[in-house]
Amino acid sequence: MNPTLADSLQLRDIHLPPPPGFWPPAPGWWLLAAILLGASVWLGILLLRRVRRHRRQRHLLALLADIERSPDEAPQQKLAQLSMLLRQLALALFPRRRVAAITGSDWLHFLDSTGGNGRFAQGPGRVLADGPYMRELPREIDVRAVTSLVRDWIRKNSRARHGS
Repeated sequence: MNPTLADSLQLRDIHLPPPPGFWPPAPGWWLLAAILLGASVWLGILLLRRVRRHRRQRHLLALLADIERSPDEAPQQKLAQLSMLLRQLALALFPRRRVAAITGSDWLHFLDSTGGNGRFAQGPGRVLADGPYMRELPREIDVRAVTSLVRDWIRKNSRARHGS
């Protein structure tokens, strides 16, 4: 083109469109926001569950310590309280239809199958089946060993998640 023709047409320079605005974001940013929100909610739920389990475990262990520290109670009363504590936790963690009706040796086998490792039916925990109902406990029964066994069971089961 000759210069006189360009001057006579008075052409302007190329104009670029304005850069895209900040809002609304592209679909990829919406997807990323949704994923981050979902992950945050999921982590929050996990954290809340963990805090609740830890709080429940601390509460149960404090109740157990209160039972241990009560020197004026008869061993039968302590065994009855230990048995009630186990029953309450079992009812809270396991399906009611599985726990509520079992007694005696079936109860001890349930406790063994859920963390007792045979120490309820065959070990010091066997006294929980009828110890609370005896007038006098035999000398060989060690309430401290039963309390330690109950503590282990509480620690194991208050951390675990069981379906209902």
